[in-house]
Amino acid sequence: MEILNSLNDYLVELLGPLGPLFAVGFLGLIMVLLTLPIMLRKEKDPLDRIRAEAARGGRREASPNAPELRHKSGTDKLDKYANFLEPQTKEELDGVKLKLLQAGYKGKSAVRTYYFLQFALGISFLILGLLYVLVLGSDDMSSTNLIVSILLPGFCGYYLPKYWVTRRQGERQDQIESGFPDALDLMLVCVEAGQSLDQAILRVATEIRAGYPALADEFEAVANEMKAGKDRIQVLKDMSERAGVADVGSFVTVLVQSASFGTSIADALRVYASEMRDKRVMRAEEKANVLPTKLTLGTMMFTVPPLMIILIGPSVYDIYTNLNAGAL
Repeated sequence: MEILNSLNDYLVELLGPLGPLFAVGFLGLIMVLLTLPIMLRKEKDPLDRIRAEAARGGRREASPNAPELRHKSGTDKLDKYANFLEPQTKEELDGVKLKLLQAGYKGKSAVRTYYFLQFALGISFLILGLLYVLVLGSDDMSSTNLIVSILLPGFCGYYLPKYWVTRRQGERQDQIESGFPDALDLMLVCVEAGQSLDQAILRVATEIRAGYPALADEFEAVANEMKAGKDRIQVLKDMSERAGVADVGSFVTVLVQSASFGTSIADALRVYASEMRDKRVMRAEEKANVLPTKLTLGTMMFTVPPLMIILIGPSVYDIYTNLNAGAL
């Protein structure tokens, strides 16, 4: 008991009144981190494995065409933590996979890496917050500030990958939207020169790569899938889903309708390319019309205060001087 009392007094003297609580929490966190790999590496009971195999076989017999949620991808280190690093429902998996595709991450383990980064950064920032409180925290820190200082970095680390992916998704969609009218003009030239749609798409992907690499990647993927023998309509719909841009979806609709009704692809491209050029001009005019409104706040902040100081400053100084002279 004397050892515990002396240790308690030392922690209170070093870390403040909440020193023992900090020490217990830190030790508990270390124990959890140490036991987590052991629990994950724990082998399953053979009887449980047999039951799981039987249940899985029953589900497959009930729905033989149902897709599996996870596949073996060769990443054994991440496969150990699959239950912790992936969504548990197919709808959630499809949503995250589509978002990562629209952000440009097309790897097989992209979803798993995304969830792993959320988990790892959340734990790392949580530990950093705890270390900040232990090392730099003051003794009179309230419980609310204590909880915020520990949990806020953890939340920031957890949502940092989501913020990054959302930002990349927006930048990639803006790039595709900006380069799509030029790509349609090039495609129209190629088709009118006698090339097929597949050859035109591949040529456009080569020509616009320097300026719009995201759009070039999408066109190149379309060309490769068509070469592999995949249905053209399905390939175009997949491109529209990957891009996530309304203009690309409308373009795919135009091509599908042109193929369904047997009309000329060159005529459809000519009309749609003209509409895209007009739409780009209207988009530029819209940004130009919004610009004066955005500049109003900056003008008020950086112009009005100096002007008021120049106009009113001398009068304020004279009044202050007269008041001091009258007081004397």
